[in-house]
Amino acid sequence: MYITITAQKIGRGFETYNSSVRDYVVYLEKENQDLEPDDRQETFFDQNENAIAPERTISEIDGNTAKLKKREPKFYSIVVSPSHRELKHIGNDSEALRRYTREIMKDYAAAFYRDRKVTVDDIKYYAKIEHERTFRGFDKKVLENAPYRKQIAKLRNDVAKVERGELEGNLQTIQKEIERLIQEAPHKINGKMVVEGMKKEGTQSHIHIIVSRKDVTNTYSLSPGAKFKESETILNGKKVKQGFHRDGFYQSAEKTFDRMFSYDRNYVERYTARKLYRQDPKKFMVVLMGLPTNEKQIALKLLHKGGIQIPNIPTNKIQLAYKAIMKLKQGVERAIRSGAIEI
Repeated sequence: MYITITAQKIGRGFETYNSSVRDYVVYLEKENQDLEPDDRQETFFDQNENAIAPERTISEIDGNTAKLKKREPKFYSIVVSPSHRELKHIGNDSEALRRYTREIMKDYAAAFYRDRKVTVDDIKYYAKIEHERTFRGFDKKVLENAPYRKQIAKLRNDVAKVERGELEGNLQTIQKEIERLIQEAPHKINGKMVVEGMKKEGTQSHIHIIVSRKDVTNTYSLSPGAKFKESETILNGKKVKQGFHRDGFYQSAEKTFDRMFSYDRNYVERYTARKLYRQDPKKFMVVLMGLPTNEKQIALKLLHKGGIQIPNIPTNKIQLAYKAIMKLKQGVERAIRSGAIEI
């Protein structure tokens, strides 16, 4: 399971938060483009309703921004990406993903530190399930194909120059070289080179959740972007509680999946393992190599599926090779960013 929470922005600056959710909603409707309403695969939903129109989603989120400043985000995006193994466990069932979404939004509400208990009934959100993903520029397969694409682009430019009489050359020879490079490129789908924007193969279902910054009454701010898990500040002369326990939410969402679907989570699938890996990759490797044989075999298999080759490292801490671990760390980072593995 891999979950991200981000404030939706127009650009990279701190003063470029979107004033409307419209563009994001339109983006999330891409799988329904050119389809009749009755033929649409997935619709927006919330805690109680299964089919909510895009325009209603826009009006509800945009209309719930009272007293928010220009430099404050109006809404947040939560993306929940179950692993292939998790999706297979639930049969890639949309109804199961909807039920799961509604349960983890209870976990999301519980992660807020406030003077009064925050419940899911205080949260205004709209979610949508997507079944497709496209390759991004930092995906491992795109990066490894990049040198071949560069050479092919140059050769195709040469073809155009030869045809215009600006360069001497044999078009047939150049075309054969292009075909050779395409054939030798390491990653292809149906004979075509994997490039940025191409649809990924296999089960790719994931959940997008649009969450309003304000509560359902449009009165209180509920920001998951708080710097602290728990803190107190003085507001209008009164001491008030504020904060969001992001780690707590991630771990609760993971436990909720396991509880709902009786899922036996491997070490490398746990949020705590991902956190340990980022903080202390050496210790991560020590724990990994010290797992019981069966669990370690599954862990190594999951990493291998993500394109990560584990070096032959002894389990003794003193003997751990630092360079090998750092090489592994770089590979795991790329796999995590691309969504290939969820550790």
